[in-house]
Amino acid sequence: MYPTLYDAFKDLFSLNLPFLQVANTFGFFVALGFLVANYVMTLELKRKEKEGLLLPTLKRVKVGYPVPKSDYVVNTLIGFVFGYKIVPMFLDSSVLQGGPQTYIFSTQGNWIIGILLAALMFYLKYREDISQRLEVPEEKDVLVHPWQQMGYVTVVAAISGIIGAKVFHWLEYWEDFVAHPIDNLTSPSGLTFFGGLIFGGAGVMWVAKKHGIGRKNMLDVGGPGMMIAYAVGRMGCHFSGDGDWGVVNTSPKPSWLSFMPDWFWAYNYPNNVAHECDPTGGSMPCDFLETPYLQLPVFPTPFYEVLAAFALFGILWVLRKKIKPAGALFGLYMILAGTERFFIEKIRVNSTYNLLGFHPTQAEIISVFMFVGGIILWIYAAKKHEKMKLAI
Repeated sequence: MYPTLYDAFKDLFSLNLPFLQVANTFGFFVALGFLVANYVMTLELKRKEKEGLLLPTLKRVKVGYPVPKSDYVVNTLIGFVFGYKIVPMFLDSSVLQGGPQTYIFSTQGNWIIGILLAALMFYLKYREDISQRLEVPEEKDVLVHPWQQMGYVTVVAAISGIIGAKVFHWLEYWEDFVAHPIDNLTSPSGLTFFGGLIFGGAGVMWVAKKHGIGRKNMLDVGGPGMMIAYAVGRMGCHFSGDGDWGVVNTSPKPSWLSFMPDWFWAYNYPNNVAHECDPTGGSMPCDFLETPYLQLPVFPTPFYEVLAAFALFGILWVLRKKIKPAGALFGLYMILAGTERFFIEKIRVNSTYNLLGFHPTQAEIISVFMFVGGIILWIYAAKKHEKMKLAI
């Protein structure tokens, strides 16, 4: 397992690049997931505009005016933080010996480089400001295409999605959060997919309304994007070993899986970032420093979900042009995502709730709501589309 990209490059390519210690493997794949989703959704927005389903809007912009003072402040702060914290990691790898998180959340840094870069960023913003000013500033209308909003959409989705993922994780493991609040607040891991989906989706819908993009069309654009983002994000879970694995699996590998490597059936997650060596939840006390791996193998469920999510993305991508009712494709996404997650929960390690004598996990409960909601959305979209056709 590779807690950081430094570990991955050192093991796979024999490259010793100390500055990569700050690049958390899980965080890298989460960020990559957002970028891939951005690309897929941009393609879909362009296609829908070309088909006349979405239209560009006019935006009033100011040209030639002085840059706001807040831009100077933000630019200067970015330069200082980059110089104070980031540059020292490239110049002196010893600052990372206690771990990248320890360094990032400490007061350790280089004041001289921070001040120099802050001054440089201030000067660059000043040059940009002077060069774009006009003797007579003006306002004009600019045509903005829906796909040009994807940068803003991605930022909003990332921020709101990560907040939602953290909040749902804390709710699922509330006792652990209360016992270790600081560790939970600063940890880059511990993200619940459905929390990210709900909060991130709400953020995207807010952006869509703000910029005049039809919500149903935006949902349809987001379905395939979220599915492939989930696949890429789960790669981070698997390669870092963040604890989202399955239950203990000591059964022999079935003969029909003989063509697959042993780890596909049962895996020990060595050097996992969760620092877990007891996969039973307490019946096998151990010291991770002595046994830096799970003492019993488990189902590598994150990898199973990677394969499933990529396959489901393929289905959505193939059907996206054939499903005409607005909102129906997202309904299908909800059905597929809910079904996949419901069944994978049967072999995953998760906390459960006591609900009328049943003991479902948080993900199972939300999966059921997603499945039912997807069916309702599909039926609603189909009926509305049929009414529109009759009206025409």
